[in-house]
Amino acid sequence: MMRMFTLWSVIGSLFLAAANGQEKPVLTEAETTAIAAIRKSGGQVMELAQNDSHLDVAFHLADGKITDDQLAPLASLPQVAQLNLRGREITNAGLAHLKNLKGLVRLHLEKTKITDDGLSQLAGLENLEYLNLYGTEVTDAGLKQLEGLKKLKKLYLWQTKVTDAGVSGIKTALPELQIIRGVELAKPAEEKKPEEPKPEEKK
Repeated sequence: MMRMFTLWSVIGSLFLAAANGQEKPVLTEAETTAIAAIRKSGGQVMELAQNDSHLDVAFHLADGKITDDQLAPLASLPQVAQLNLRGREITNAGLAHLKNLKGLVRLHLEKTKITDDGLSQLAGLENLEYLNLYGTEVTDAGLKQLEGLKKLKKLYLWQTKVTDAGVSGIKTALPELQIIRGVELAKPAEEKKPEEPKPEEKK
C-alpha cells in the first residue's frame, strides 16, 4: 500500500512539474488592450497552440474596412508569429507598426497597396520565413530591402514588377530562398478567320 501511495505521489509530482513548465505567460494590460482592439476592428487573434503565447493574427476575413490605423495595436504584441493582411487597404505607413515584431514568421501582404518603400520596415524581422507579395507594386529595388532576412525560405512574387535581374540578386544573397513567381497565362493565339471566297471574275 505504501509503495502504491509513493508511486502515485511521484506521478503526481511529475504531472505538476510538467504542467508548471508549460504555463502560459500572463498577458500584460497593454497586450490585453491590443488584442481587444484588433478583435473590435474585425481581426482574429488566436493562439498557435495550447499553452503557447505565440499568436496568429488575421485581418483578411474582417467584414469592415481595414486600414493602416487598425494595425497600430500590433506594436504592443511582440509575440505575433503569423499575420495575414491579404487584400486590405494597407499602405507603407501601416508596415511601420510591424517593424518590432521580431517573432514574426509568416506575413501575408498580397493584394495590398504596399510598395518598395514599405519593405524597408521589414528589414529587422529576423525570424521571418514566409512572405507573400503577390499582386503588389514591389520592384527589384524593394527586394534589396529583404536581403538581410537570413531565415526567409519562401517568397511569393507573382504579378509584381520584379524582373529576372531582381530575382537573381536576392537569390545571390539568400541561396536557400524559394521564389514563386507564378505562371503568367499566355494569351491564346487569335484564330485565323477563313478567307472569304473571291468573287468570280466576269468574263
